[in-house]
Amino acid sequence: MSYEGSAAPIKIGYLMDFTLPDAFPETMRDDLFRPFHLVFGDALRDGTLDRPIEFRYREVEGLPKGSVKAVIDAYGELVDEGCLVVIGPNITDNAVPTREAIEERFRVPAVSVTGTDDWLGEWTFSFPMGSLTDEPIFWADQLVKAGHTTVGVLMERSLVGETYVRHFQTACRRRGLRIVAQEAVPQTAQDVAEAVARLHEARPDALVHAGFGFGIVFANPALEALGWDPPRYTCTAFQNAWLNEALWKAFLGWTGNDQYDEHNQLGQRFLDRYQKEVGRRPEYCVPVVNHDIANALLHAFTEAHPLSPRGVKEALERVKMLPAASGAPGTRISFGKWTRRAWMGAGYLVARRLDPDGVSSHLVGRFGEE
Repeated sequence: MSYEGSAAPIKIGYLMDFTLPDAFPETMRDDLFRPFHLVFGDALRDGTLDRPIEFRYREVEGLPKGSVKAVIDAYGELVDEGCLVVIGPNITDNAVPTREAIEERFRVPAVSVTGTDDWLGEWTFSFPMGSLTDEPIFWADQLVKAGHTTVGVLMERSLVGETYVRHFQTACRRRGLRIVAQEAVPQTAQDVAEAVARLHEARPDALVHAGFGFGIVFANPALEALGWDPPRYTCTAFQNAWLNEALWKAFLGWTGNDQYDEHNQLGQRFLDRYQKEVGRRPEYCVPVVNHDIANALLHAFTEAHPLSPRGVKEALERVKMLPAASGAPGTRISFGKWTRRAWMGAGYLVARRLDPDGVSSHLVGRFGEE
C-alpha cells in the first residue's frame, strides 16, 4: 500500500467490568466481538469505512464483587492507548462513578448497556439492556395482566436493587398493586432461605426480583424447600442466565426482561449472516445488541470530523432512526444533542422465559402491546 493510501486504525476500547467465569464458553466470548467484526468488516469492504478498526480489551472485577477503582483505572488505560470511544463499563454501580471520572478527567465518549439514567451525560451514551425506571412499569403491567393484586419483592442491596424498587413502588401505586412484603438480600450468591421464607409468610400472589442477578442464585432451591411455586418476575438480570449453567438454573421459572425477539426481521437477517460466517446461530440478546452498538458507532465514525473523541461524541449525536436488530419489530436507534438513550419505542424490551433444555428461551410478551 502506498504512503498516501495507508491510515492508522480507529481504536475502540472494550471495558468488561466483571471477570467472566472460567467456564464461560468461548463461543459466547466470540459473540461479544463477532458482531463488531461483521459490521465493520462489511463497511471496510464496501468502502463505507476507509480505515481499519482495532479493539483494545480490558476485563476487570468491578462491583458487585470487586471495586470501582479497578474500573476507572482500566478506563484510563484505554484512553491512554488512544481509544476514540469506550464500550463500557456496563454495571450500574460501576458506571455512575465512572461517569464522573469521564467528565472530569478523560473526556472520551463511552457507550454502555447500563440501565440507569444517572449514567447519561455529555460524554456518556446508553444502549440500556434494561432500564431501572422502565422495567418496574413493565413488571406492574405484567402483574396486572396476569390478574395479580399483591406482590412480594426480593431486592439486592445495591444501587441497582434500590433504584428498581423505588420506581416499582410508584408503578404499583398507579396500577393498584400492593407490595405485601419486601426482603433485602446480598448482591452476591448467598443463602436467601430466610428472606424467601418471610415472603412466603406474607402470601403474595407473585414475586419480583430486583438486582444484578447474583443475589438470587439460591432463591429457587429455597422456594422448592417450601413447596412454593409462585409466578415470579425478574429484570434484565435474566440476560445473565447465558453466562453459565448455575445462573440458567437460577432463572428457570422466572419471567425476565430481554432484548431478543425472533420476529425482528433485521435481527434474523443478521443472524443469517452470522450463521453463514461462523456456522452457528446464537439466538439470544448479545449478538443483536452488539450489532446495534456497532452500527451506531459505524455511522458516527463516518461522520466524525475531525476523527477525535469530541468528533465521535458529536457524530453520535447525529445518529438518527437506525433500524434496530434487537428488541421488538420497529425498534429504532436515535441519539441527539440532549438524547443519550439509543433505543426508541416500548418494544426495545420484551418478556421471555427460559426453557428447561438449558439452551433456549421463548417469548412471553411485548411491552406496549395491549
